[in-house]
Amino acid sequence: MPSSVLAERPLTQEDTLHWLALRMVPGVGTLAAIRLLERFKSPQAIFRASVSELEAAGLSPAQARNLASGYSFDDAVEQQQRLLDVGAHLLTLHDPAYPQRLREIFDPPLLLFGIGRKELLSSAAIAIVGTRRPTPYGLAATERLSADLARAGLAVISGMARGIDTAAHKAALAEEADTVAVLGCGVDVLYPVENRKLYEEIGRRGLLISEFPLGAPAYPQNFPIRNRIVSGVSLGVLIVEGAQHSGSAITAKLAMDQGREVFAVPGNITSKMSWGPNLLIKQGAKLVQEWTDVTNELPLTVRRELVLKAQQKVSEDGGLPLGPPREEPEEPVKALARRLLSCLQVDVPQQLDKLLETFEGVSSSELIGALFDLEMSGLVRQLPGKNFVKVW
Repeated sequence: MPSSVLAERPLTQEDTLHWLALRMVPGVGTLAAIRLLERFKSPQAIFRASVSELEAAGLSPAQARNLASGYSFDDAVEQQQRLLDVGAHLLTLHDPAYPQRLREIFDPPLLLFGIGRKELLSSAAIAIVGTRRPTPYGLAATERLSADLARAGLAVISGMARGIDTAAHKAALAEEADTVAVLGCGVDVLYPVENRKLYEEIGRRGLLISEFPLGAPAYPQNFPIRNRIVSGVSLGVLIVEGAQHSGSAITAKLAMDQGREVFAVPGNITSKMSWGPNLLIKQGAKLVQEWTDVTNELPLTVRRELVLKAQQKVSEDGGLPLGPPREEPEEPVKALARRLLSCLQVDVPQQLDKLLETFEGVSSSELIGALFDLEMSGLVRQLPGKNFVKVW
């Protein structure tokens, strides 16, 4: 989109109404709307055009009639009121605050609905995505890499889906870092429902965005559409786990098409959840074992920016720079806890009864107490069914 058409003044209520009406015209998609804007320069001018002018601009007769009828203004009025009711904001394709990286993709969203800090869309960001049914290894890798990249100064972007997405957002928030959730429904719609606390926290401390109108349900077909935004606003996409034809594989393909860096965490060759990232690595994706495998591939200007942010953080806190290695707990763990830690694995959960058999002569209360100490130290995580894994 040429910079000459970018708005330099805040949207008025009339501006907002016309943008919303253009978005709500039945049968007129993103690419058709962009072509109309390139020709007529503004939504107001589009709605003033005749049916014959709209057809000459490339619309079908049915599309032209739908637009010229003005019926979409009824939906636009409702959307405008919803924006006020939920405290959401609107970014148009002509808004200077619209993220430049997203503007440059093949089919940028006409509008972005948001709740939270819209300035995060201009941050240096990395997307972290993966399966909704991760293994313990996948969760551990996600939490470690998301936290490390967040401490390094990158915003973490994901889709707030179950599994890897949720783990990436939570790890960034735990580091008091920036995170952006790109939704496959309206930004005022909670999905999945179990992520209510995460949804509220991102809306308060980070940013929730969507191209779907307020109130739009989370239809399955929406998620592949939203994935182009996940990759579009990011410098690169990190795939942790996913099957060959999963949503994360779609996001990786979109990232490649958009000229973004693609990263993947290698996995066990016997696990179907590792098929996607392992295949991407074979096809040329950057293999990631630690956070620097990602940052080393970013543009020089971004790396300099991250260094400056780290230096500023050191100056403000008087402490060590952001980023790993993590510090071990100051208090030494007890002998039994040490033995447990050497026995537990990152990717293979071990059941409590099995651990009791392994540590002969140790009572269940002693073992549970040692496991509790390790959990409180952040070294061990308990999974459903009294299974335990080591935190990477």
